[in-house]
Amino acid sequence: MTATILLTPAVEDRIPSSSPRLALTPADSTPALIDGAWWPRSRDLAAELPALTDVLDPLWGRITRVTVNPKFWPVIPRKVPVHGHVVHVGWFAAEQDPHKLLLLSYTVGRWDLLVIPPETEPATATRLMAMATDPSRSLTATGLIQDAECFRTAAEAVPGSDSLREAVWDSEGGHDARHSTSCAPAGAVIGHVPTPAAGV
Repeated sequence: MTATILLTPAVEDRIPSSSPRLALTPADSTPALIDGAWWPRSRDLAAELPALTDVLDPLWGRITRVTVNPKFWPVIPRKVPVHGHVVHVGWFAAEQDPHKLLLLSYTVGRWDLLVIPPETEPATATRLMAMATDPSRSLTATGLIQDAECFRTAAEAVPGSDSLREAVWDSEGGHDARHSTSCAPAGAVIGHVPTPAAGV
């Protein structure tokens, strides 16, 4: 399921600001490190989580707990009231990827979302959403962010190369040839999904 991906200011003006910008992997996908991508409008968890849980609760069961890495979240509330219940919020500094949001629900278990920085350009955000939901994905959340940044930097460095790189990216289903170059983040590829720690 893919929720709203906003590409232009004109489109954004027609969509309620509370609509989450979200892309989720298909339900029948092979388990991976990332289950989708979320592009919040700000780093305010109290303001952003209610709209996210409105979409996820019917799909995954009631979201009861969320954890983040405090690196990019200036304020981490202990509890966030959402529609019909309260979500408990925790954080892990060393144990959790700073670009990932971990969600737990009563019925489905654990889900990990790439958090696309709010200030990200729409084209890069769209690319990140496609990469995060690609069935062959194997990068961590930080690996995806670094890969998208490398792609953006390379496109800016060579005038006129952006259309060529976009064509390669599209023709390879969202993958470009750089995955095998030094542009790919070292150590970002991991072969299994870690199990959630007890008590999280």
